[in-house]
Amino acid sequence: MWKPDRQSRKPVYEQIADHLEQRIAYGEFPPGSLLPSERKLAEQLGVNRSTVILAFSELRALGIIESRSGSGTRVSQHKWGATPRHTPNWKRYAEGGSFLPNVPFLRRIREALQQNPSLIDFASGELSGDLAPLNEIAALMQDHHYASYLGYVNPQGYIPLRQALVAYLDKYRGIQTTESSILITSGSQQSLFLITQCLLSPGDAVAIEDPSYAYSLPMFQSAGLRLFRLPVDHDGMCPDDLHALYKKHRIKMIFTNPNFQNPTGMVLHEERRAKLLEAARELGLPIVEDDPYSLTDYNGLPRPSLKSVDSTGSIIYIGSLSKIAASGLRIGWMVAPNAIVERLADARQQMDFGLSVIPQQVAAQFLSSEHFEPHLDRLRMQLLYKRDLLIEALQKELPDAVQYEIPQGGIHMWCRLIPAIHDAKLLEEAIKHGVVFVPGSVYGSDSGFVRFTFARAKTEDIGPGIARFAKALRALTP
Repeated sequence: MWKPDRQSRKPVYEQIADHLEQRIAYGEFPPGSLLPSERKLAEQLGVNRSTVILAFSELRALGIIESRSGSGTRVSQHKWGATPRHTPNWKRYAEGGSFLPNVPFLRRIREALQQNPSLIDFASGELSGDLAPLNEIAALMQDHHYASYLGYVNPQGYIPLRQALVAYLDKYRGIQTTESSILITSGSQQSLFLITQCLLSPGDAVAIEDPSYAYSLPMFQSAGLRLFRLPVDHDGMCPDDLHALYKKHRIKMIFTNPNFQNPTGMVLHEERRAKLLEAARELGLPIVEDDPYSLTDYNGLPRPSLKSVDSTGSIIYIGSLSKIAASGLRIGWMVAPNAIVERLADARQQMDFGLSVIPQQVAAQFLSSEHFEPHLDRLRMQLLYKRDLLIEALQKELPDAVQYEIPQGGIHMWCRLIPAIHDAKLLEEAIKHGVVFVPGSVYGSDSGFVRFTFARAKTEDIGPGIARFAKALRALTP
């Protein structure tokens, strides 16, 4: 985000005025559009409100903007030779369409991190830079030539990567498959998007966990799906109500994250796995198994996947490198019946003609290299260390104010606050104190739950981050 240059001889208010005039001239703020408020713009730019008031005064004097009491400040309708009847109503377009924006809390968190990168980040569901295999990937890229062909690749994905995944899935997840049953995606989220858009129809009912990462994804509502919840406790998702849901609502598909579930970190108990699979077989229901965290199991023995015991071909299996290597690689995969893979590959080709071949080549080399297993060992050790630092900080700062179950893998800690605090107030107070987290209601819970992601924050920031959160919590409690 642009910031004024405080070393420049030009006054800050003039820099702001020039910057806004340029953005207006480029059409970022068309005639008649509303500008950010003086207070919000001052926060974004890190200046006093009085400085923004001076900048707005300059632009008003030039006839570029106009202000009305109670209506805010807008770009002049008649500057640049524009006339109102020829100006598209961009606000209406931005609010239109069938694809919904992110939930407000997630947009607020993203905005806060953009405005203040120094915030301690317990919200972003990704690995920190020091956990990524940067040196290993750099060595692979130095040793291999990746530019032999830069055209479109097979719509299902780069064939050597799919071949490497066949071996990877067999060795680490107990899944036996072939390259023709694998679709390469940009990550688990694109896999879910393709499934909701191509395999389901508006009005279809699907079962998700409660709480669930799926609940935070507007793509389900954008697809017009009806969401019905199966509760999650210390033994993972409870499938007991599945038959009743199917009978009442004609459930079409089940979405589950059985290993180190997001956001709770729980693992689906063996008995419940058997019940879920049996119910799916009886009802003829497909299960979408999202499995991003299994290889982070801290004891080094990953829990089995549902797909590994799928004897009827009922499961679409989703995985990615985002939580075990680096989200920036944008490499995910889906294992499904060949007819489904072909259908979704065709749809994905219509979207983007497939992924860049270079990260697919890197991923294929990394999965097959001698570097992969040592990286996993180091990752598990470092995640365990970060988890323990988080627990130590919670016990020190909030000994009687939070309840939680200790996860044995994954990157999230799910906490219940005592007493419950209104989500919006707590998030804003935490931002003021220099820390962000994800409120539990994002995942379908009531107020009073929070998700701390300990993989993104720096090791040295975990203790201070929880201390800041504790101060924010105490500021809102009697």
